[in-house]
Amino acid sequence: MDRRDFVTTSLGAAVAAGLSNPAVAQAEPRPGKFKLKYAPHFGMFKHSAGEDLVDQLKFMADQGFSAMEDNGMMGRPVEVQEKVAREMARLEMTMGVFVAYAEWREPRLPFGKPEDRDAFLSEIRKAVECAKRVNAKWCTVVPGPYHTGLEWGYQTANVIEALRRAAEICEPSGLVMVLEPLNPWCNHPGMFLTKIPQGYEICRAVNSPSCKILDDLYHQQVTEGNLIPNIDRAWTEIAYFQVGDNPGRNEPTTGEINYRNVFRHIHGKGFTGVVGMEHGNSRPGKEGELGVIEAYRECDDF
Repeated sequence: MDRRDFVTTSLGAAVAAGLSNPAVAQAEPRPGKFKLKYAPHFGMFKHSAGEDLVDQLKFMADQGFSAMEDNGMMGRPVEVQEKVAREMARLEMTMGVFVAYAEWREPRLPFGKPEDRDAFLSEIRKAVECAKRVNAKWCTVVPGPYHTGLEWGYQTANVIEALRRAAEICEPSGLVMVLEPLNPWCNHPGMFLTKIPQGYEICRAVNSPSCKILDDLYHQQVTEGNLIPNIDRAWTEIAYFQVGDNPGRNEPTTGEINYRNVFRHIHGKGFTGVVGMEHGNSRPGKEGELGVIEAYRECDDF
């Protein structure tokens, strides 16, 4: 039995013992908070916490997580958004990203048609209202596919123009659009935005505190590697991180990325934002969920 299986088994035994003996459960100290604000998503711990969203938030907080992200928050009913926001405030948890705009099929922003830009700006206005309800500071923007019949320079200029107008909408409320470069090999072929240097160029051109980079380290390991040097070069424009190991896009320690070193590096640079856990669990059920928690404990030990 390797170390991780041993620890996970031990954690599972401790949880089982606590559930069967209320006195033991009350006596067990809760784990301390992590050094960084790692943010699970709804469903990641459903076998341990159940389907109820509030119960999942309580479980996350009990395990030491101080943030949560929900890509689909903007599509939830207002009453659900408000309920989640109240519970997160009570638990002193930070709301991470939700998706404000993501186009997967048509090169709308790169092509630059006024009607497509206006539709994008309408979604950003909705995102500002959603962010107010859930106390969110960041929202994800995916510009969409590149246009195969238009020079890249024109496409870049069109995206910059759309983001400048969107930033004007976001700035009064303090909402920050975070642009997510996506890998073209494993998950999202044909997308306009793929690399951190490209995101850096666009954010510098938009020149707004409301337009920054979401550095998803899983995607960037697939696309270009060189994770820490690119973090350093683009640091002024990075507002948010997401993680997942490669290959597999599961929790840290399951692939080739040395997340302990990466987390140590961004913590040492003074990063106080959110690190989104946008990945799957490598093993099913409660055992897999406990394994995710242990993986973050291991990588947060620096």
